[in-house]
This record gives sequence, structure tokens and C-alpha cells, in this order.
Amino acid sequence: MVNANREENINFPKKGHTNNWAVLVDTSRFWFNYRHVANVLSIYRSVKRLGIPDSQIILMIADDMACNPRNPRPATVFNNANQHINVYGDDVEVDYRGYEVTVENFVRLLTGRLPPGTPRSKQLLTDEGSNVLVYLTGHGGDGFFEISRLRRNYQSRNGRCVRADVAETKVIIKINKKGAKYHETFFMIDTCQAASMYERFYSPNILAVGSSLVGEDSLSHHVDPAIGVYIIDRYTYYALDFLEKVDPQSNRTMGEFLKVCPKSVCISTVGVRRDLFRRNPDHVPITDFFGSVRPINLLGNVTLQLINIGEPETTVFESHKPKKYRYIPPLVNFNTLKT
Repeated sequence: MVNANREENINFPKKGHTNNWAVLVDTSRFWFNYRHVANVLSIYRSVKRLGIPDSQIILMIADDMACNPRNPRPATVFNNANQHINVYGDDVEVDYRGYEVTVENFVRLLTGRLPPGTPRSKQLLTDEGSNVLVYLTGHGGDGFFEISRLRRNYQSRNGRCVRADVAETKVIIKINKKGAKYHETFFMIDTCQAASMYERFYSPNILAVGSSLVGEDSLSHHVDPAIGVYIIDRYTYYALDFLEKVDPQSNRTMGEFLKVCPKSVCISTVGVRRDLFRRNPDHVPITDFFGSVRPINLLGNVTLQLINIGEPETTVFESHKPKKYRYIPPLVNFNTLKT
């Protein structure tokens, strides 16, 4: 046996980057918005592949395209017309679904103001060492994005859209009295006029990218004839093309990721806001937001000492419990008796 004499009280750093979280949100309903569900599930698949566990991913989907009556292949969602990958899969854990995807729940989640008794799976349990990826997809406009609500028994054309104004969402990332609830945050927004969503951010250490500038639409990529609708948006398509070439040990950077969709392929102009971010994105590994972080402490001086155990002793265990059954002698053999 080996005994390791090492330094006691090994403390991991309480400040700095120690863990990653992801908040992935699709705000759209109705079959013609199939691509938005494919967008968010594709990012979900990528961050899980790169190591972020489900316990640190909050997935919000306003509608379930996998079980939509119009889906020709029930229980599936694809992000490519070749249908190679079912991004819905067998291990998708949706935390907020359908009517739970509201402006109120979204803001409460990111500000930590959830009602008492909220399950841990629906809470963003970040700390001062947490890097947070926030991905938004759906319909948007100048200064807002839309969360569709469908009232029961209403037809799809009567769906009501609720505006989530930037003035309201600018409190998403906050610093409370107990200290910072995040280390760094990366906003990735794929909506029309996405850049307007981050224009009024003011909290420190936020890096943001939007698929389109103010006044521009964010366009879809291609149609799947078998499904009959667009199945992925352009910006997310090229972002995924980049992420598929990344592994947990990759040295690719956030600076490279911010350039994945030039206007020649995106058609819209991708906007980036980096003035609130203290680091140069060209020096930030992409796994700082899309991968897993496992803090370790390297020990410099370790002394190994052999311990002589000696020969094992043989121990006889005797039972002191009273016997449950009593031995009964055999019957008397009368042939042996003397007369």
C-alpha cells in the first residue's frame, strides 16, 4: 500500500473561471417556425458534446416540433435536409416547455428571482466563477424579441406575441449585494435585428454577437422538401459548422468564432459587441463558453512512503449467539438392548 504525504488544505481558486453554464432559448411556436427549434437543439447538442452536463444547461422550448401533428417523422427534429442527425435525440432534457416559456420566467431565471420551491433543474445556479452562454433564437425587431403565446382552443393565426423589451432584459445579468453571479457572459442572438438586443447592455464582462444589425432580417438557410419548411437559420448553420470541428482539447478561439458567418454567406451583417469584455476574444479559447471546465490543482512536492503491513493474521470467529435449534439424538435401536 502507498501513503501520499502531501500538502493539506488544497483550495481551488474562489475567483476566476471555474465552471460553465448555458441558457438556450427558443421563443417561437407553430410549424412554420420549425427552424428555431432546430437552431436551439443543435446548439444544445454541441455544448453537451463539448462537455457541459445537462445539470448546467437550461433549455427553454416554446413548442415541441418533434410531436407536432405535421411532422412526417414523429419524435425527430433535423437541422439538415439530409436528415443525418436527429437533434431531438433520446437524451434531450427540456427544462421549460410550452406555456412555461414566458418573458417573466426568462427574466426571473437569469436574475435569480424564482419563486420558492422551484426545482434545481429550473434554476441558474451560477457563482462568481461561472461563464454563461446565453443563446436566443426566434423572431425579433428593433429593441425586442417575441415570445409567442397560444391561448387554448385558438387557431395558430390567433397566436399572441409578447414583446420582451431590451429595457426589461438589460437586468438579465446583474451584480447583487453578495457579489458577482457570473464571471463572463457570452450572448449569442439569432433573430431579426439581433444587434439591437445588446445595444443597452451595461454590465461588465459581456461579449455579444447578433446575426443581424438594426434594420436587417436574419435569414433562414434551406428547406427540407420532406418536411416542407425551412429547417435552420443561416447564422446558426455556419456557427454549427464551426463547432462541429471543435473538440474539448481544441485551441480554437472566440475571435475565430465571431467571424464564422461573413455577409457573403449570411446575407445579413453579423454584429459584435466587445467593449464590455475585458479580454481579447482572439486569446479566449472557445471552450471557455462552449465546453466543460474541470479545475485541478497540481501538487509540486509529493513524497511516497511504503507502509509494511506484514503477514495477515488468521482470525477464528466464534459465534456466541445461542443456537436456535437443539440437536436431537437418534431413536434407540431395540435390537441392541439386553434382555
